[in-house]
Amino acid sequence: MKDTIYIRDLRVETIIGIFGWEREVRQQISMDLDFEFDVSVPGKSDSIDDTLDYKKITKSLIAFIESSDYKLIEALGEGIVDHLKSKFGIKKVKLRLSKPGALRFSKDVGIMIER
Repeated sequence: MKDTIYIRDLRVETIIGIFGWEREVRQQISMDLDFEFDVSVPGKSDSIDDTLDYKKITKSLIAFIESSDYKLIEALGEGIVDHLKSKFGIKKVKLRLSKPGALRFSKDVGIMIER
């Protein structure tokens, strides 16, 4: 059985980009996260201690991203995945990370990572 806990369209402002103006202005990024996690134990216990606390994860991610200053979205994505794995012991994560409005005529541009 493969269960998933997910977070959709988490938006955070950070320094991201290679151009001079991007190093001075905070831009919004958006992400979707999927965590493979067996929900049967917390499903039976009804205890936050038995599950991934997505509020703690979200607060930690926001702090991490807001304090970052990556140039490439690829590097930010790897940083996010490393942060999740080291801080929360998450073994499998899927991340969709995008910069809305980064390309003219496009809603957004980004990456998808599965680790």
